[in-house]
Amino acid sequence: MEEKLMLSLLQKNARMKITDLAAALDESKDNVIQKLTELEQKKVICGYHTIVNWDLTNTEIVTALIQVNASPEREYGYDRIASHIYKFDEVDTMYLLSGSFEFVCIVKGKTMQEVAHFVASKLACVDGVTGTSTYFVLKQYKNNGVVLIEDEDGKNDRLVVTP
Repeated sequence: MEEKLMLSLLQKNARMKITDLAAALDESKDNVIQKLTELEQKKVICGYHTIVNWDLTNTEIVTALIQVNASPEREYGYDRIASHIYKFDEVDTMYLLSGSFEFVCIVKGKTMQEVAHFVASKLACVDGVTGTSTYFVLKQYKNNGVVLIEDEDGKNDRLVVTP
């Protein structure tokens, strides 16, 4: 079974029916179910998610990208500091990066004040954190490969490429 193809198909459409997935992979339904279970147990598949364009709802959600500077710990590097940070409910996503800061966190809250309070009272107080910079998202254009807005003329402005 082509594992990469299965993962790619599911990443594009997590609601794909098992029967359709089996047909696309030219496998039996039972083999697909067994492989999915195996990939879930190994944490290769970590969940099935829906992309929501919250701007089109009456729900107030504030998203912020927070750069975090930190000093590595002997024997642990950045892992223990990261563990303290990503366990906060406010932290949606977190990455260790190369460059001028160590981590970037994507934080969600109901208001800018709520996010600011999280940064000041929780994040900045974590041992090893030496500084933060917060950037509030003003508009979301694309999320996980999905374009969330329509172009002004309703068409795609990509250039046509011909051989």
